[in-house]
Amino acid sequence: MCGIVGLFLKDASLEPQLGDMLTNMLITMTDRGPDSAGIAIYGEETNGKAKLTVQSDSPEDDFKGLDSALRKQIKGNVSMQVQDTHAVLEMQADQIPVARAALLEINPRVRVMSHGETLQIYKEVGLPKNVAERFDIRKMSGTHGIGHTRMATESAVTTMGAHPFNTGVDQCLVHNGSLSNHNSLRRKLRRLGVHIETENDTEVGAAYLTWKMQTGSTLGEALQSSLDDLDGFFTFVVGTKDGFGVVRDPIACKPAVMAETDQYVAFGSEYRALVDLPGIETARVWEPEPATVYFWSHNAAPTSTEKAA
Repeated sequence: MCGIVGLFLKDASLEPQLGDMLTNMLITMTDRGPDSAGIAIYGEETNGKAKLTVQSDSPEDDFKGLDSALRKQIKGNVSMQVQDTHAVLEMQADQIPVARAALLEINPRVRVMSHGETLQIYKEVGLPKNVAERFDIRKMSGTHGIGHTRMATESAVTTMGAHPFNTGVDQCLVHNGSLSNHNSLRRKLRRLGVHIETENDTEVGAAYLTWKMQTGSTLGEALQSSLDDLDGFFTFVVGTKDGFGVVRDPIACKPAVMAETDQYVAFGSEYRALVDLPGIETARVWEPEPATVYFWSHNAAPTSTEKAA
C-alpha cells in the first residue's frame, strides 16, 4: 500500500520547520506502511562541497575512523557527522566518485544512502515515528523534501529496501505501486552502466529516470517517458536539487492529493497527511490527474504541468 509525502517550500521563512512538518506528515501515513520509513531532505548548498550519506548496521565499529581512512584514500579533506546508524561525509564535489569506490575497499558494510550537494537521505526499518526520532528529523531545515512509509510487496523488509532511492546526483524517488517489468529493465540499465544495488522495483524506477536525464532528457521529459516505458501502476514523487515532480500512471489507482499556497506545495497519499500544514484551509487542493507530469522548481516558474499525449 505505502504512504508518500512531499513538501516544496516557496517561503524561505518556513525552511527551519521543514523537518518538523515532513515528520508530522509521514507519521500520519503510518498505517499505509509500518515496516520501514525514510525521508530525503534538501538542505543548504555548500559551495563546491558535496555529501555522501552512508549507513551501517554496526555504526560504533564501522564509523570509527572512517573519515580518516577515507581522507587518506582520496587525498582530500573529509568531515563526518554521525547520526545513529547514518553518517554524513562531506568533501569536495569532484571527489565523490573516488570516495564511493574507496568506501568499498575500506569497509563494504558501509552502504551509501545518497550523494549530492544538498541531498541527505535517512531511512531504516521501523515505524515512521521511531525512524524520525532516531535521526532527529524534526530539527532539520531545508528547501524541500520527500518521505515514504513502506508496506513491502516486491522485496524484503530491509534498510536498503526502504525508500527514498537515490540513483543520481541530488535525485531521489519514492513510489506507491508496483512495476511489472522491473527485472528486464534492471538488466538493461545495468548493461548501460547505471548503478542499481537492490532487487526493489522502485530503485529501477529511480534508475530509469537517472538514465533518461543522463542521456539528455529534462526531469519532465523523463517522467513523461516513464508513462510509456514502465509497466504496472505507480505514483512517483521525485526530488531533485531544485525541486520535486509528481506523476501517476494512466490508470491512477493509487491515491494522491496535492495542495498549494503562496508558501508551499504539498503532496500526500491522503488528505489527512496535509491537514496540519499552515494555511491548508485556504489552499488550492486537487487530485493530480492520471498521466500528467507536475513539477515545481526554485529556479523556474513555480508550477508547471505537462499533459501526456
